[in-house]
Amino acid sequence: MTVDGFKLLADAHDYLLAAARGVPAGAWGDTTPCSEWTVRQVLNHARLDQLALVMQITGVAPASDPFEPTDATADNPVAELTAVLEAAAAAWQSGRDAESVPTPMGPMPANMGTAAAALDAGIHAWDIARATGQDLPLTEEMAEALEDIASRTVDFVRDSFGKYAPPLAVEEGASRAERLLAFTGRDPHWSR
Repeated sequence: MTVDGFKLLADAHDYLLAAARGVPAGAWGDTTPCSEWTVRQVLNHARLDQLALVMQITGVAPASDPFEPTDATADNPVAELTAVLEAAAAAWQSGRDAESVPTPMGPMPANMGTAAAALDAGIHAWDIARATGQDLPLTEEMAEALEDIASRTVDFVRDSFGKYAPPLAVEEGASRAERLLAFTGRDPHWSR
């Protein structure tokens, strides 16, 4: 399957925004499938990760470490996230025709870099939606589109930086989305 990383990124950004828009006011401190983080911390991490993935293109580092995220969403989380996603998408577009673009994982074709950013946005959208009881599943179509980039990057990030939990086993007959979530260390059936 040939994936258009730019379309995938736009879809994943839309998914992340939909999840953020659906967070009830009192749910920002709720637990998430990322056991160490609250909903607000996952959103801040996702926001900062999108900036970190393009920082070698833009020359601008995120305000804090995505894995120890500071909160810049207190007043209006959706507006802050929207601004970041627009800036990240514009940065990727600026490198669209380049043979390769610099990323924290090394140089890669822009189509692959955008897919990596989409993987991060899509998985964290699921985290937020699941933690807040929203009916916003990771679709089979998005999971299928993310499979290739996950197989190329997740183990590297897990082994090099320790940033993904170990993969979980799934039942025979598991959906693509369930397999992808489990590969990234998430329990596809997680509930609060």
